[in-house]
Amino acid sequence: MVKNKIEKELRALANPVKALDLARFFKTGQNQYGAGDVFLGIMVPQQRAVAKNNMDATLAEIQTLLNSKIHEFRLTALLVLILQYAGADCRPRRNYVDFYLKNTNNINNWDLVDLSAPKILGDYLLSRNRKLLLKLAHSGNLWERRIAIISTLAFIQENQFGDTIKIATILLNDSHDLIHKAVGWMLREVGKRNLETELEFLEEYSARLPRTMLRYAIEKFSESKRKKFLNKK
Repeated sequence: MVKNKIEKELRALANPVKALDLARFFKTGQNQYGAGDVFLGIMVPQQRAVAKNNMDATLAEIQTLLNSKIHEFRLTALLVLILQYAGADCRPRRNYVDFYLKNTNNINNWDLVDLSAPKILGDYLLSRNRKLLLKLAHSGNLWERRIAIISTLAFIQENQFGDTIKIATILLNDSHDLIHKAVGWMLREVGKRNLETELEFLEEYSARLPRTMLRYAIEKFSESKRKKFLNKK
């Protein structure tokens, strides 16, 4: 089975020292957002290589990997899914998107979301109705809310900013730091391509933004411009 081959290749790359560092970095302690996540200590480029060598995994095998507590099994499964989605013609791509959406509980750390959401859900919605993202933005599931905003990176890269702004507005009062960072990051990405759009949003909402969200959004601004918005808080 391809699944067994993937697991074997990943275990051969395990680095126990790095695994400890990653477990701390991804907040796997009790009551932290990554609680229960298990790391082998494998870097993303290594996982990409394993995924590329095992693109023929079935969705059932990918599902088994996504069900694992081992972080690298889940991430490599998503990397395989991204490759399969990219190689499909337009009609079957819906199958991969449906599969992705059924697994949001397994896409349960920020790197899993960030590496997959724009490449699968964001790409799929480029030429389709995007109401689904509004539903995800209102979800009680942290990772679905992050998927909603990070998926819009695919739109930003096509100079489409409206959905990012709409979802950022929905998430203004979100209580989680990981959403603050994600929204701030996407606003910054908007500003890289259309500063006027980002500034218009900040002029209206900066006084209400959580501090972390604002700092991420204005990270690339001049010192004087950063102070202007920070002083509105």
